[in-house]
Amino acid sequence: MAEPVDITVYSRENCHLCGVALQRIESVSEETGISVDIEEIQIDDDPELEAEYGERVPVVYIDDELEFTYTVDTDELAAILKAVDE
Repeated sequence: MAEPVDITVYSRENCHLCGVALQRIESVSEETGISVDIEEIQIDDDPELEAEYGERVPVVYIDDELEFTYTVDTDELAAILKAVDE
């Protein structure tokens, strides 16, 4: 079995789009059968992260590569996961 794909999601408290992004990632993972390891990082209490991302969340990195900001496209995510999983 392949190793899970590492996904980092920078988010904020009470961020609707962040919740949608996490749900889409989990849904695509289930649909493709590709395991993911999601690390959600709240930026609210970290001045450096708040300065870097501000209101520009969610920000999604897959294997340390910036892939999505604000919204996660499920078709694009599926293609990325399949490419990384090969």
